[in-house]
Amino acid sequence: MFTLIELPYAPDALAPAISAETIGFHHGKHHQTYVNNLNALLPGSPFEGLSLEEIVKKADGGIYNNAGQILNHNLYFTQFHAPTAKQAPQGPLAAQIDKQFGSFEAFKTEFVAKGGSLFGSGWVWLSADEKGELVITQETNAGNPLKKGLKPLLTFDVWEHAYYIDYQNRRPDHMKALWPIVDWDVVEKRYQK
Repeated sequence: MFTLIELPYAPDALAPAISAETIGFHHGKHHQTYVNNLNALLPGSPFEGLSLEEIVKKADGGIYNNAGQILNHNLYFTQFHAPTAKQAPQGPLAAQIDKQFGSFEAFKTEFVAKGGSLFGSGWVWLSADEKGELVITQETNAGNPLKKGLKPLLTFDVWEHAYYIDYQNRRPDHMKALWPIVDWDVVEKRYQK
């Protein structure tokens, strides 16, 4: 059985980028529903007892959708912290971003553009391939780069429930507001893992 992850910060710690009200609905209601749904679907299925990552790689239909949303939200919620002085990656990830995108600012611009232009609901991801090359992908609905053999590093949720309370229909404004709360130590560990 899967459980809802605990947030590594207080519900109001990410404000004003993400309000406590949005955290309450997004984590406490949407994320919890995916956990409940998956737990109801798994018994007796060939995916019972597998990790979220294994389920996402192998499943389809309702099991995939709910497992994907749990994994996506786990990665999403654990990549943030209250704003700090460190607002950019350092080390190997920073070097790879500079190599591939020219600069961290150019990377952020492309990432927000990809998230802003995704039609409908989904996720924008920064992932790495087996050689450590970085890839920005748009994934619809519960999509996760694991399905493409990539390692997910950073994601912005572009489903309306992630931002509508705070930003209404201004998805790009929401994404731009997230950069100061990204915990680059977490993202860098994912890259080096």
